[in-house]
Amino acid sequence: MRWIKSDNINTVHGFSTRHGGVSPEPFGSLNLGGSDDSAENISANRKLALDELAVAFDQVSYLNQIHSNIVCQAQPGKQTGDALVTNKKGIAIAVGAADCYPVLFYDDVNQVIGAAHCGWRGTVAKIVANTINEMKQLGAEKQHIKVAIGQGISCANYEVSIEVIEQFKTAGFTNSCWEDRQLNLSEANKFVALESGILPENIWAMNRCTTEPDFFSYRRDNGKTGRMWGIIML
Repeated sequence: MRWIKSDNINTVHGFSTRHGGVSPEPFGSLNLGGSDDSAENISANRKLALDELAVAFDQVSYLNQIHSNIVCQAQPGKQTGDALVTNKKGIAIAVGAADCYPVLFYDDVNQVIGAAHCGWRGTVAKIVANTINEMKQLGAEKQHIKVAIGQGISCANYEVSIEVIEQFKTAGFTNSCWEDRQLNLSEANKFVALESGILPENIWAMNRCTTEPDFFSYRRDNGKTGRMWGIIML
């Protein structure tokens, strides 16, 4: 299975797995961006994955991700930042991940979408809130925005420094977002969505850990691994 879909988003979207591609190990097999793999393999994998969603690569807006809270107005091709928003039909927006969380956003009433790459730095800087605010600038309304939190490293497998935990405390996150030095990025991004006015019933979380065999994990694979995408299009 190449894509896992969210229950609460009814437009073209998906969170990719590592299955159904052409790359050899350690990128086996649907690597959509791990830089040590060959460009030919990555291109072939993107075509296989996107064909399943009826999306062409020249429709895709994607990112040079820098672990920021920068949100870009989507246009086809590559931009620099960690989230994308658009209200234009036919532009697929994609974020890459391999332990960080891909988060998708959809206002089905006003037809505005977003996608964010949420590692700990982006999360503590509240990139989810920035994405929601940029969507509102395009006509979205918070009561209509559906949020889908994809796969990422689980709290049990994500020990961080006490300094990182202190940053989350300083930023106003509740202690439900960590246990000792185990950081719960899924819960932290849900907290930001709720704080931003998203309705609890409009938030879906996959609750899958990237250390599972179905996914790529930067930590598990000591940095030599592939990348997955979270993607959405009107």
